Amino acid sequence: MRTRSARDLPARLKGLQRRLEHWRRTRDGHSRIPETLWASAVRAAGRYGLNPTARALRLDYYSLKKRVEAATCRRASGREGVAAFVELAPAPPTGSPECMLELEDPGGAKMRVHLKGVEAPDLAALSRSFWSTTT
Repeated sequence: MRTRSARDLPARLKGLQRRLEHWRRTRDGHSRIPETLWASAVRAAGRYGLNPTARALRLDYYSLKKRVEAATCRRASGREGVAAFVELAPAPPTGSPECMLELEDPGGAKMRVHLKGVEAPDLAALSRSFWSTTT
């Protein structure tokens, strides 16, 4: 597999590479990479890919990956109008619903309800009304 040389890099990545090299030459001791350079590296990784950017800039791949993921999460959570939860209605039943209810009181009164192809009504209320009228 062929590796990219400095002359194969896009102009923006070359510019960032020069900025990072300048910072490395002029830094004090073991100071951390400034956030502005990290932010530029994250943008470059989004444009040119994570591994090519980390290799070209001589950055730790996993450190850059964490920052790219964090930036992606911040962008996603900052969007307005993006639904975090979407409720889906249940699919209608494939067959036709069928219900049969038979009631009989001690006095002999009977009620039979057979529903086919329609949804069942409130059967508890229906049976309560039957029991209340037969006494």
